[in-house]
Amino acid sequence: MRKLLQFLHQYNYWFLFIILEVTSFILIFKYNNYQHSVYLTSANTATGKMYEWKSTVTSYFHLKSINEDLLDRNIELEKKIANLQATIREEYSLEEDHRLLDDVVTSKYKFFKAHVVQNSLNSANNFITLDKGSLDGIRPEMGVIDGNGVVGIVYKTSPHYSWVMSLLNTKSNISCKIAGNNYFGNLTWEYGDVGYAYLRDLPRHATFSLGDTIVTSGFSAIFPEGILVGTIDDMSDIDDGFSFYLKVKLSVDFGKLDGVRVIENEDLMERKQLGED
Repeated sequence: MRKLLQFLHQYNYWFLFIILEVTSFILIFKYNNYQHSVYLTSANTATGKMYEWKSTVTSYFHLKSINEDLLDRNIELEKKIANLQATIREEYSLEEDHRLLDDVVTSKYKFFKAHVVQNSLNSANNFITLDKGSLDGIRPEMGVIDGNGVVGIVYKTSPHYSWVMSLLNTKSNISCKIAGNNYFGNLTWEYGDVGYAYLRDLPRHATFSLGDTIVTSGFSAIFPEGILVGTIDDMSDIDDGFSFYLKVKLSVDFGKLDGVRVIENEDLMERKQLGED
């Protein structure tokens, strides 16, 4: 207490100066119209900037929940699109049965939301770990996609996690086609550039142009038809002279994977059993 009093006594002139300065500014801004308007304008600007900063910070912390909502909505839309495509392939006729659109959308495909907890890019055989497993309904041989296209195929599961064979895996082999003309081939990845894969075994008589879209063919039970894979970046001939070899720029940025969807085809077991018979 004694030191505090000594401090106040030693600097009392400074404290008096500060008090008088503050008082003078208050009087100036309060009783002079011009200074008062300048003060209000400056105060409003400062307050506005403060609220803007607060809004930016709050929005940043809410991004995760917003992304979760968007992911849920995308899942529902993708489910409807996939099921409608399956219905069209089965030549469903609205003239024979006038059911509502929601009734036409069957439950053939289910979509599960998951997040990437580990992702490798530098190996010849890359794998991705998801935060959902067998207890969440995930099983091997389910397709994995994100909002931009194909990611990979579930390889193994534990109760709480899934191990996904990334499209960036030299053992990955996905049936794909050129959107619009149905010429198909097998998409593989060669160790190296994570932005490109290669479509092999495309028939020599196939017609296409650089920039055309590559999508899943729907011939396997893993991916629905029409899931985006990438675009044609370059082409060359295979040595056998019967097929093309296309360089495909992948639509998915594997360095930024976060939220993904796992696709379940309820017809998968039936198709596998048919193949075994």
